[in-house]
Amino acid sequence: MGDDYHIGWFSTGRGEGSRDLLRAVRHSMAQGEIAADISFVFSNREPGQAAGSDAFFELVRGYGIPLVCLSSKRFRDSLGEGWRPRFEGEAMRLLDGYEPHLCVLAGYMLIVGEEMCRRFPMINLHPAAPGGPKGTWREVIWQLIAEGATETGAMMHRVTPQLDEGPAVTYCTFSLRGEPFDRHWEAIAGRSVAEVRATEGEDNPLFALIRRHGRARELPLIVATIKAFSEGRVRIGGDAVVDAAGTAIPGYDVSAEIDELVRGELGA
Repeated sequence: MGDDYHIGWFSTGRGEGSRDLLRAVRHSMAQGEIAADISFVFSNREPGQAAGSDAFFELVRGYGIPLVCLSSKRFRDSLGEGWRPRFEGEAMRLLDGYEPHLCVLAGYMLIVGEEMCRRFPMINLHPAAPGGPKGTWREVIWQLIAEGATETGAMMHRVTPQLDEGPAVTYCTFSLRGEPFDRHWEAIAGRSVAEVRATEGEDNPLFALIRRHGRARELPLIVATIKAFSEGRVRIGGDAVVDAAGTAIPGYDVSAEIDELVRGELGA
């Protein structure tokens, strides 16, 4: 495992998804696919606060990764409005001495403030391609259906205090046309999204199919992104995303790499 490129990992650690993300990246590092290490894990929960995060902490300790915990709930309950700057100030104090090249938000359920964004180069997953819909993955899918979108994807973007507004760092895209999508578009032709949501909701086959294809790409995208950063193919230079030559780019496209990784899982 490489020791020249250091990752900071931020996660609330709520459930199995958070553990899966850490396992996947740690496995890729152990296999030598990513020449980097995770220098710390930071959580905005503390031991004993929830069963899910306790299981996450156990996984972190099992890997021997330094774990830094600070309860945002405790700050919010004791300080009320205006708790966030105090919380992040204490978090940065606890993380003093760590100098990660890149920080990954992996199930970190807080909006990050301006000072912390300046302190750490942070990236986060968004379940849409650059220029695509904003919001949660559910909101994104319904917007795609409403628009009759022909393409979507997923991206890792720079974290800013404005939720989901940071520039794309890496991304992948895939088509929403052709098989197996076309027959599901045809099945809802002439129906409004409101009607589809009211009668079928997330059980609608088109909704479920878009989610399946998007979700299959999310974890590989995170792994591919960290790999690209550790190899110097992409980096954050000031406020810009730049390639290996230092040229500003509108995000680094890893679609071909991700398509190859998910081909077997999606039966393509």
